[in-house]
Amino acid sequence: MAEWSGHGGGGNQQLIKSDRSMMAISDDNMMMKQIQATHSPDGREVDVNPLFNLVEDILSRATLQVDTAETGVQAQMDIEDKSQQAGFIAMIDAVSYTIDRISCEIAYKALGGTDAHATTLSLFGMLSSYSWDAKLVLTLAAFALSYGEFWLLAQIYSSNQLAKSMAILKQLPSILEHTGSLKPRFDALNNLIKAMTDVSKCVIEFRELPSNYISQDVPEFATGMAHIPVAVYWTIRSVVACATQITTLTSMGYEFVLSTSEAWELSTLAHKLKNIHEHLKKLIAKCYQHIEEKKSVEAYQMLIRLFESIHIDNMKILRALIYAKDDLQPLVDGSTKRRVNIDVLRRKNVLLLITDLDISHDELSILDQIYNESRLHAKRLESQYEVVWIPIVDHFVHWDETMQQQFETLQSTMPWYTVYHPSLIDRAVIRYIKEVWQFKNKPILVVLDPQGRVVCPNAIHMMWIWGSNAFPFTSLREEALWKEETWRLELLVDGIDPTVLNWIKEGKYIFLYGGDDVEWVRKFTTAARSVTNAAGIPLEMVYVGKSSKREQVRRVMATITVEKLGYFWSEMTWVWFFWTRLESMFFSKLQLGRADDHDPMMQEIKKLLSYDRDGGWAVLSKGSNVLVNGHGTTMLPALLEYDMWKEHVPVKGFEVAFIEHHQKLHGIAHPCCRFEFSAHSGRIPSSMTCPECHRIMEKFTTFCCCHDDHVPGSLL
Repeated sequence: MAEWSGHGGGGNQQLIKSDRSMMAISDDNMMMKQIQATHSPDGREVDVNPLFNLVEDILSRATLQVDTAETGVQAQMDIEDKSQQAGFIAMIDAVSYTIDRISCEIAYKALGGTDAHATTLSLFGMLSSYSWDAKLVLTLAAFALSYGEFWLLAQIYSSNQLAKSMAILKQLPSILEHTGSLKPRFDALNNLIKAMTDVSKCVIEFRELPSNYISQDVPEFATGMAHIPVAVYWTIRSVVACATQITTLTSMGYEFVLSTSEAWELSTLAHKLKNIHEHLKKLIAKCYQHIEEKKSVEAYQMLIRLFESIHIDNMKILRALIYAKDDLQPLVDGSTKRRVNIDVLRRKNVLLLITDLDISHDELSILDQIYNESRLHAKRLESQYEVVWIPIVDHFVHWDETMQQQFETLQSTMPWYTVYHPSLIDRAVIRYIKEVWQFKNKPILVVLDPQGRVVCPNAIHMMWIWGSNAFPFTSLREEALWKEETWRLELLVDGIDPTVLNWIKEGKYIFLYGGDDVEWVRKFTTAARSVTNAAGIPLEMVYVGKSSKREQVRRVMATITVEKLGYFWSEMTWVWFFWTRLESMFFSKLQLGRADDHDPMMQEIKKLLSYDRDGGWAVLSKGSNVLVNGHGTTMLPALLEYDMWKEHVPVKGFEVAFIEHHQKLHGIAHPCCRFEFSAHSGRIPSSMTCPECHRIMEKFTTFCCCHDDHVPGSLL
């Protein structure tokens, strides 16, 4: 025997509520079976969009308080093409009979007091041969016809005698005199009409989704299509409810009071349609996302095929990368700041400068200098190229006013061509740039020849090292330039400081040194001066700072100035450029597959980059010839121990004596090297040998080699 307990019969109420829900679901299922049974499309096509635009225009203007200056929707009737206009009129002719029948059916059933569901079902029977969206738009058109006529008379009856006479027949003057009491009724109608048009837009959108990009295999699309009959039913049911209100009002007058049940019906229908609209909008958003992803994949594959093909010029490639349509000018000429077409780049060597919005002032300053120098020699071969800035901003990033200002500031400083706006760069292009050209937030310079072929995946290193002399910036040219180079001081400082170049020409001994330890700098410069004075040789020194820790470098410079310890580069851009060029030398050889061969120049480059990560260092040269490249832990002791090797200076010469003593110290406890590569560095070597101990380096989150026992590790 079952026993029930509880307070106030709550359990019974819950059961009753559950029973009602089950009945409602059962009724809905039965109702939809009836509707589906009437659906028998015969393949006839109705261009619903222009008809719906016309309906929406009528409904938006037909309100209790009309302000024609602020009407939100305009009918799409300004058709310049005569054939399109003729086609629209022909379509209206074809469906006008059906629209009239629907209008009459609704009015007749409303006057006869027929049940709303029965009226809706009869309309579906009349429209059985049409598609779901056509059923909906034709019914809305029928409603707009009578509803629009009602409000048209209301708006013009005071200024048009014919309208006035007709309005009197429809009791409009007396209705409009009591707008205060009728306002709740019209508010309810307006809310419901707004919900009807919103749902109708969604239904039309679903029907117009491109079938070549989406199908029933996509769950959101399948769900949306399954919900369309439900959406169409409740929208047409709402049309019947609205039409009934207007018919009743004009036939029975303003005295007819909106009953509680009728008010409840209008608000319930509006609520139901809003829920349907929200659900359909979410499904459509997912469908669009799926379509965009498929289009992006298709565009990405197209880019791959395009770069594998042969072209007579570079136009197809550049249009695919920058902007494919002809509706706007996608480039800005840096010299005139005017918009131009991509055609200005036809059959030219094009360097694509690819960066995000965080490109530094230093990078822009040096690039600007190199570019402008090339323009000064317009007839020289190495000036025959154009630069185009491709700004990369991921499409999921919210574009705000701050970003717009940052972009415009960068764009205004660039003398070369720039893309008008980052939004022009397609998602597929960004993916290609990241995956194929391996852009990882650090600037790259992709070189296209006059036929659009990629002749160098990243010429930024060539640009930093050799400037425009690297033209045409091909990998073959990069190879040739390295074959011409030797390990000399000009390679390290060329194009940075003419003072050092003059010292080189004069054949002086030069110490190039760096680090951020003020005490080490003080000891090193003092010892170097003392030793060279004792040896009687001309010495110059230049402090080149460090690749990072700018504030510490500035403090060292301030100490050098106050204590008069020597010469330094006061321009921090010069310091940045020195270290950037050195890194570029490394990455240039890495890009050419020379990361770990027995190239002596590569070993010296690797040493300097490693020294920069850990303490002080110095390079001693005589004129152009580099004599010693050493870490602070061996260079400073070699100078401090001058008394131990000074007797060899008269016999062997200063440079040989210094080199031999430094080599002894290096052999006892040479500091093994350590490298750090940012995740944004692009191509990172899979293995490297330490340039000091010549063993394979361990690979952790950074490259390193043990400083204490020189035991090589293994790559992870």
